[in-house]
Amino acid sequence: MADVPIPDFIRDLREHIGHRPLWLSGVSAVVLDDSNRILLTRRVDTGQWAVVSGVLEPGEEPAHAVVREIAEETGVRAEIVRITSVDVTGPITYPNGDVTQYLDLCFLAHHRDGEPHPADDENTDVRWFETDALPDDLAQTSRLRIEKALSGSLEAWFRR
Repeated sequence: MADVPIPDFIRDLREHIGHRPLWLSGVSAVVLDDSNRILLTRRVDTGQWAVVSGVLEPGEEPAHAVVREIAEETGVRAEIVRITSVDVTGPITYPNGDVTQYLDLCFLAHHRDGEPHPADDENTDVRWFETDALPDDLAQTSRLRIEKALSGSLEAWFRR
């Protein structure tokens, strides 16, 4: 597994706390095109396919963050439709020993323009997938986020 770049503010925190668990806010997006295909990225750190996701910068609005992440990771411009789910990941241990857990806010987004491609060093591939032909090695967290985004409910899902 390769390492994913670490934002400066997290690198600064890690200087003080080392590898101990760090709680972070994250965003993710189920991006659909006009044919209702889903945009997925193949992550460098896990090798799995996943919806676009990332960490909020300090003070950043979640909807702005997810639009930024979509553009930075895939080269695609997207428009936010609505929030679809709120969930918490289990603890994640990265190859360097850092432990992190995320509160994730997932959004449904619609493709505006741009051809998908790995636009940064966090992904090795970016592609559109038919909803009934998702890859077998799709991250479990992404399966949940896709299911909730495509459920048809206008209310955001969260564990009760």
